[in-house]
Amino acid sequence: MKGVAILVLLVLTLCIWYAALREDTRGLLTVSFLDVGQGDAIFIRAPSGRQVLIDGGPNTGVLRELARVVPWYDRSIDVVIPTHPDADHISGLIDVLARYKVDTIVHSSVEGDTKTFAAFNKAMADEDAREVVAMRGQIVDLGGGAYLQILSPDRPVPRVDTNDGCVVIRLVYGATAFMLSCDAPQSIENYLVALGTSTLKSNVLKAGHHGSKTSSSALFLGYVAPEYGVYSRGCDNKYGHPAQQTVDTFARFDIPTLDTCKDGTVTFVSDGQTVIRK
Repeated sequence: MKGVAILVLLVLTLCIWYAALREDTRGLLTVSFLDVGQGDAIFIRAPSGRQVLIDGGPNTGVLRELARVVPWYDRSIDVVIPTHPDADHISGLIDVLARYKVDTIVHSSVEGDTKTFAAFNKAMADEDAREVVAMRGQIVDLGGGAYLQILSPDRPVPRVDTNDGCVVIRLVYGATAFMLSCDAPQSIENYLVALGTSTLKSNVLKAGHHGSKTSSSALFLGYVAPEYGVYSRGCDNKYGHPAQQTVDTFARFDIPTLDTCKDGTVTFVSDGQTVIRK
């Protein structure tokens, strides 16, 4: 009887904890730029409770960071989006697919030719998740008024450069938005401006390509007009990210920046009207 009482108490405690967690996040969108070193990994929890992981960084470190933002008992992620086949974006997703049950995978049609890409494709096939090839104009409804807009690519891109074919996403909730521009170079950024500026304005911009000088054009920054920029990168990386040219461009627009190297995981919360750093 004592064992049963302890079990009942444990179940009640977990139910109360879960209810409190749900209450705390009701009506809020949370976006975390995970500290995964030299790579990208963005975790989103929608007001509905649905969870999205965009990219998974270069190694198993993403599992450590996910453990900090996902309850230990939760082993599911609704949507996973590998933006392109580069190892610093998909290597960690191989481990994520092994650990978590994933419902939907949204990926670019761009193809990689590495062993890492082949291993990821096998992990994706083994997961047996619903696969969607990303294309401009698609909307991924996250519930509770939040959704993802696919801005690029706007056509099949199997044989283009992987960065050119990466999935550019705008996350929208109410009057707020996050521009998640993967490793898109300035040519793609400026092409998005040419396609129309109504889908660009965002409160937060993830600096393209970890702050490389090949991304974050002045034209793009001007139309996105973010309140914050975020560099997702490793300390002392061999590429010199973020480039001084990019740092200067953000400074010219008076946009404050955060950095996963210096600040660790960077989290923002939106109530649909304003975005604050948590």
